[in-house]
Amino acid sequence: MTITNKNQERNILIFLGLWALINLLQSALTEVHADEAYYWMYSRFLDWGYFDHPPMVALFIKAGDALFHEPLGLRLMTVLTSTLSVWLLWKMLKPYAENARLFILLFSSIVLFHVYGFITTPDAPLGFFIILFFYIYRRYQREDQLKWAVLLALVIAGLLYSKYHALLILFFTVISNLKLLGRWTFWLIVIGAALLFAPHIWWQAEHSYPSFYYHIIDRSASPYRLDFTTGYLLAQLLLAGPLTGWFLYRKAAMRKSSDGFLRAVKFNFFGIFVFFLISTLKGRVEAHWTLPGMLCLFILAYIALAQEKERRWLGALLVVNIALVALVRLFLVVPVPALQKIPVVAYYFNNRQWAGEIREKAGELPVIFYDSFQDPSRYNYYTNTTKGFAYNSRNYRKNQYDIWPLEDSIRYHSAYLVTQQSQGLGAEDTLNTAKGIWYGTRLDQVRIYQKAVVTSSGIPASWRSGQPVTLKIRIRNPYEQPMKLDNTGQEYKCYLEYGYLKEGTLSDFKRVETSFHGLTIAPGATAELSGTIVAPDRPGKYKLVFSLRTEPFRGGRNSDMIPVEVR
Repeated sequence: MTITNKNQERNILIFLGLWALINLLQSALTEVHADEAYYWMYSRFLDWGYFDHPPMVALFIKAGDALFHEPLGLRLMTVLTSTLSVWLLWKMLKPYAENARLFILLFSSIVLFHVYGFITTPDAPLGFFIILFFYIYRRYQREDQLKWAVLLALVIAGLLYSKYHALLILFFTVISNLKLLGRWTFWLIVIGAALLFAPHIWWQAEHSYPSFYYHIIDRSASPYRLDFTTGYLLAQLLLAGPLTGWFLYRKAAMRKSSDGFLRAVKFNFFGIFVFFLISTLKGRVEAHWTLPGMLCLFILAYIALAQEKERRWLGALLVVNIALVALVRLFLVVPVPALQKIPVVAYYFNNRQWAGEIREKAGELPVIFYDSFQDPSRYNYYTNTTKGFAYNSRNYRKNQYDIWPLEDSIRYHSAYLVTQQSQGLGAEDTLNTAKGIWYGTRLDQVRIYQKAVVTSSGIPASWRSGQPVTLKIRIRNPYEQPMKLDNTGQEYKCYLEYGYLKEGTLSDFKRVETSFHGLTIAPGATAELSGTIVAPDRPGKYKLVFSLRTEPFRGGRNSDMIPVEVR
């Protein structure tokens, strides 16, 4: 190894040490984001799957949180795998270009890499396994050997257990080299990865495929807006580097190579960014979903720039980029009053104090929050309990709180309802917390039926606007307790209601004309009753939704979105 080569390796090792140290400090000094708290809840209920994501993020958090229940513990695995990822990237790209200075500047200037240097969400393990996948795939596509095939099967399983976006990486990699289909080892990889991933598929089947329903159907219910697309494009430019992102995209897109590995990276680069661009036609695309494409952007841009004459202006802009990112990271630790009004900054402050203030009032009672999986999760994290519960109304989306057994510990018991707007209930407490005014009310003998399933039959094929129709309505009790729907002697009444979804907006809900008198449904049983509903006033295509509403709550979404057409 030459002196120059030794200097390159030394610089990379120094950067790895600094990268790990900075992320460890950031992890310890930055409060847990509400999304991270939600995934911490995953780690309290380890399973083969969850409503939103596969389970790898739960294992990442469990490993560190088991050592110490502090933000650093929650993020420890992310810091370690992020540091290892940088080293693997360097080793993977050295054969193409060996320029440690450019590598460090370019990597450090990409905003998204800083986010997942310490923040622990499903994208953290996804990023690690993507790099590991490319690292091994580079060997496999050159050397068709059993050892690489076995390793790829294991890594692909890790990818799939991290986030469903892994399917894009696998798809675009295969179509970049269709000759892989002729290798017997390729099919060994497919079978091996499928067998390893089978427990998650089984979990999905047992829970009626909630992830598929949410990601493919529920998230596609919003009408198109131009800012979905323009916001996506702007975010991708900023995440690649506020000042240099445009140039990196240009270099990555223009780079040509006959190398099989780089061909796969190029297919993923174009495929992922275009896929999510098209996805903006169906709804909002979160900026960080393109992390796989951003890694491909870095690989292609680094190789292209390392093989060209050095541009001093680019180096200067990269340094300014890094300084801007460092400033933002500092603001997540040091509170600046003017910035506390920005939601993305405010998320990281006053959470521990807020949770303590609510618990002081609620005591040991379960605490119910409206329409947020984040609020109960950060309450749970900072009180180190699972007493916070998300009441997901019909105007909100379902999430993992609809699956966990937490609801069962509340039903027919006392609980403390916490809201950001006054509910006008008797004996309502005004909570002056570190995160603003909240309102709390003690409720006794709570009746909540979030998991109850309502189905129906008898909707006319040709349904006229405003026409009433009497349906056969079935209510299934999934609980191990009886469902007491009879309102006799009950403080909090229960009603079956219905509404219509059109162009992303739910109508006002109306009561189904039916009676719950004397109705108690045994555990696991289904009750059938007649109920009358009325068609919408205007013709068109709608989705019918049934809701069991128990006072003082808003009513859950207890049915699928049932397509109906009114003429």
